[in-house]
Amino acid sequence: MSTRTNRSLNLAWLAFSILAFVNTGWSQSTAQTIATVSPKVVKIFGAGGAKNLHAYGSGFLVSPEGHIVTVWSHILDSDTVAVVLQDGRRFEGRVIGAEPPLDLAVLKIEAEGLPYFDLSQSANVGSGTRILGFSNAFKVATGDEPVSVIHGVIAAKTTLTARRGAFESPYNGPVYIVDAVTNNSGAAGGVLTTWNGRLVGMIGKELRNTKTNTWLNYVMPISELRETVEQIISGRFNARKPDDVDEDGTPGRRPNRYDAVDFGIITIPDVVARTPAYIDRILPGSLAETAGLQTNDLILFVGDSLIHSCQTLKEELGRLESGDQLKIVVRRDDQLVTVTLPVLRKESE
Repeated sequence: MSTRTNRSLNLAWLAFSILAFVNTGWSQSTAQTIATVSPKVVKIFGAGGAKNLHAYGSGFLVSPEGHIVTVWSHILDSDTVAVVLQDGRRFEGRVIGAEPPLDLAVLKIEAEGLPYFDLSQSANVGSGTRILGFSNAFKVATGDEPVSVIHGVIAAKTTLTARRGAFESPYNGPVYIVDAVTNNSGAAGGVLTTWNGRLVGMIGKELRNTKTNTWLNYVMPISELRETVEQIISGRFNARKPDDVDEDGTPGRRPNRYDAVDFGIITIPDVVARTPAYIDRILPGSLAETAGLQTNDLILFVGDSLIHSCQTLKEELGRLESGDQLKIVVRRDDQLVTVTLPVLRKESE
């Protein structure tokens, strides 16, 4: 065998050895990443069942005291939800805040010393970045089983233009488009990380592209969510309104400037402490009819305030002043619908 042939064989063997070493390194690194990330992802079980709506989803821990970030969805319509950790422990979770324009909600469970993602350490990645996706897809995990993991790459970062059913998505900000199938039942609220475990973003809902009508595999960057999440956790997001307190700081008499009927909305009778704010009837020719509100819509938000009941709806509408813009978010079947109504001066003023 010639010297030239031997040299070629040696180079080929060296290249194979390097490739084998690299592949082994990737494999070990991926396994370590999955072991590190999975305990920070939780399974959520809540409302659902009607109209074939699934009752499960995903979330991720963002503090050692049990704060959890997830998407705002019908699953959270009940007073509390069940949150199951990686080790199978089951907790009662409650919503402490939400922001519909971001499709974002923050839950809290009573626990301490939990593994969590530090939002300040999230990664801002570019096209071609290899990623891992973690979620409770298809309710595969219900106890101490690990969550599902997929791999793929970032295809692009762009602005979301999507819809759910006949309605536009309330969020139209930047998203990562992922070359991997994240658009699965229960996956919303899961996380995307780099291959070394750095948090990239939150997996979004099942949506279709408004231009192509194709299903979207997208992720909301943490940079779009971080400030709101921190405000909700700190309590600054749901700050008490100035007109809720007197000058000396004690609770004062709440204003009652407007009521639902002023906009043509008749809610169901307020018979218990937390009667949900379902619309029972829309008055013909009213602002509500013009805006497209419908019978059986459930009012979830007035402005940025979460509406727990007919009573909280009454309180929020009472704070309005003429000239304001009234933004209402309702749940209609499995969709969130946002409408805006002008607040007109009342004839009695």
